[in-house]
Amino acid sequence: MSMLTPPGMGGKYRITGGRYPRMRRPRHRRRIILGIVTGACVLGLVGWGTLQLIDVFGGQGSTAQAAQDTRHCPDSAAADHAKATPPAAKPPAPASLTINVYNATPRSGLAKRTADELQKRGFKIGKVGNAPAAYDKKVPGTGILLGPKAATAGPLKVLATQLAGAQLKTDDRKGADLDLVIGGAFQELTAPQEAAKALALLSRPASAPVPAKC
Repeated sequence: MSMLTPPGMGGKYRITGGRYPRMRRPRHRRRIILGIVTGACVLGLVGWGTLQLIDVFGGQGSTAQAAQDTRHCPDSAAADHAKATPPAAKPPAPASLTINVYNATPRSGLAKRTADELQKRGFKIGKVGNAPAAYDKKVPGTGILLGPKAATAGPLKVLATQLAGAQLKTDDRKGADLDLVIGGAFQELTAPQEAAKALALLSRPASAPVPAKC
């Protein structure tokens, strides 16, 4: 009988040999603890990586937006230039312009009737008659408007509101008078309402562009 056999117990309850049962901690607890620790580490790494991605892409978006705003914002030099540019000169009034009316067509009476209509619209009338030899029966369009080179920006444009499709030309004349040479395709002057609208649009100053907010 072994020394480990309790007294009074024998037979199948007798313990023999050098091995005997030992009390051990269950292994499944270790697995649970190890799994919890591993999960916490994985979640921490995922959260850290997410923050890094947000920071990187968020910074790039801010940089791109700032670059776009910079492209659309005018620099100070352009803004100063726009402020320093004087507004366009107001076109002259019809009453300040003297118009010579010439007929370059074989139809009689056109110069007189056209001159009378221009006078009703506020223009001063100078000479009225047949066109010079250089233009007589040589103007296929509605007409030609002639004036000095200095009249290109203002007076000729004002007169052009009264005759749609007319050709604008300049010469070396000394005076400020303008010539309206009636061409073969002429039917009548621009309707008074349309001419008035065109003249009002020409007299309206161009609105200054609104600078973009930076």
